[in-house]
Amino acid sequence: MVGTALVCGAGGFIGSHLVKRLKDEGFWVRGVDLSLPAYSSSPADDFVVADLRERDVVEAVIDRPFDEIYQLAADMGGAGYIFTGEHDADIMHNSAAINLNVTSVAQRRGIARIFYSSSACIYPAHNQLDPDNPLCVEDSAYPAAPDSEYGWEKLFSERLFLAYNRNYGMQNRIARYHNVFGPEGTWTGGKEKAPAAICRKVAMAANHGTIDIWGDGQQTRSFLYVDECLEGTTRLLRSSFEGPVNIGSEEMVSINQLVDLVADIAGKTIHKNHIAGPLGVRGRNSDNTLVGEQLGWKPSQTLRAGLEKTFAWIESQVDAAPAKAAE
Repeated sequence: MVGTALVCGAGGFIGSHLVKRLKDEGFWVRGVDLSLPAYSSSPADDFVVADLRERDVVEAVIDRPFDEIYQLAADMGGAGYIFTGEHDADIMHNSAAINLNVTSVAQRRGIARIFYSSSACIYPAHNQLDPDNPLCVEDSAYPAAPDSEYGWEKLFSERLFLAYNRNYGMQNRIARYHNVFGPEGTWTGGKEKAPAAICRKVAMAANHGTIDIWGDGQQTRSFLYVDECLEGTTRLLRSSFEGPVNIGSEEMVSINQLVDLVADIAGKTIHKNHIAGPLGVRGRNSDNTLVGEQLGWKPSQTLRAGLEKTFAWIESQVDAAPAKAAE
């Protein structure tokens, strides 16, 4: 056994993949989340179904000097959840409560280091108005002006983990994730992100069919395959670099281009119907200069390679549960 690890948010998309990776590395792993993973069984040695907003739960699960703690648990979703404004209070309260509990209990248990997953949503909205030239270098985060309460909470929690480093001698590590995607992620129901939503729509559409796209489709993003994210994540936690640092791809595409890429993978011609909907910032792309310098890391595969695997998985879900796909 290499060591012991705790994954908070182990029932979620990235967390469930992280548990698998840590088990493959030889760790004894405890996972904790409100629910078990939705699409496969967890290989965790111990999986606690519980609410990390409750202090007594956090005290119970952080019951030993874990070698590695990954704090991924948060109230989150795609644009349809984050940007409507209807969930702002829950997003801020739930995620902040988890982070306040985890930092406090870990510090009292004498645990030196926690990985915290922040988000590219912390970057100022005014730096992301030009879809062709977004500014997302790490030191551009201040003066702060995120475009959502989700981003504000993430920024607060970054400062919380860093304050524990300064005041208690901890060595917490912070990454700003940029649009992570892959198989076994949420793909329907309102919390799915753009790659999964588009894969679902294309999978359901007939050849020469039409799918709805929010906005004009010129808004840009970069998307990082989940295995790449895990490599950057574990490197950061085990490094001497504190962060915050971007973990994302620099392969920026418009949403229209993303649709065309998925359609090509599916072997279909797909027409786009542009409709009103929550959009977020106009452009966003990971700047990987700092992470390359500090960790020697960059994504090793193309967006298409990740989308091929993701589309195949979502297509299988659509075929197995067409009623759920229509939600």
